[in-house]
Amino acid sequence: MDITNRTVFIAGATSGIGLELARRFAAAGSAVIVGGRRTDLLDRLAAEGFATVPIDVTDQESVGRARDTILRGHPGLDTIVTMSGVGIPEDLRDPAHFSAAQETVDTNLLGTIRVIDAFTPHLIERGAGTVVTVTSGIGFLPFPLMPTYAASKAAVHAYSEALRAQLEGTGVEVSELVPPAVATTPEQARLNPRALKLDEFVTEAMDLLQADPTPREILVKGVLMHRWAERDGTYDELVAQRSQALAMLPSRQ
Repeated sequence: MDITNRTVFIAGATSGIGLELARRFAAAGSAVIVGGRRTDLLDRLAAEGFATVPIDVTDQESVGRARDTILRGHPGLDTIVTMSGVGIPEDLRDPAHFSAAQETVDTNLLGTIRVIDAFTPHLIERGAGTVVTVTSGIGFLPFPLMPTYAASKAAVHAYSEALRAQLEGTGVEVSELVPPAVATTPEQARLNPRALKLDEFVTEAMDLLQADPTPREILVKGVLMHRWAERDGTYDELVAQRSQALAMLPSRQ
């Protein structure tokens, strides 16, 4: 992908990885539209020079309004990044976890599908473009403390594969960004010293994104142990290690 002249919409880019991706695309010369739910953050980013649009990926009408606004102002839109996502710990021994599971699926999986559906006709009509879905290393190597998050990201991986197959021949490519744990705040860095630094992760991811052809999966070095755990025979051991975090659940106290 040539990142110097794209018109990019990133759903869920008011903070964290999404915001850093937006800044990198803009610094490279691309036009960037930032989407998010929090109007205060959108106002701050508009003052920074970004085009912004409010969007709630769990609301079909909100997604439709955002699409219409974006295409009116940026008819040359050629890149969609489905960054929106939530990760919530769940105690599966407590039926009350179901509300968290619903929110996770509605945002991570159905939200991704809503955004892609909104823009696919435009990209097909253009005959060229890129959809970047966002999954997680946890989609390939589950973190049992966040079961529905893992399931939702595994589902987005499968959906990305199917989308790529169905769009073959249209000129629209599909690339899947697979982050490992990334420290997007100082608190996250403190809680997980093994997490990648945000700037280092995005630098490596953007370098990979620019390969020709655009990679089907954008895999930084730090996520390879997750992506290939089953192939490498380390899956069971690593899941057992990650299961130790279950000790923090109330039902295990």
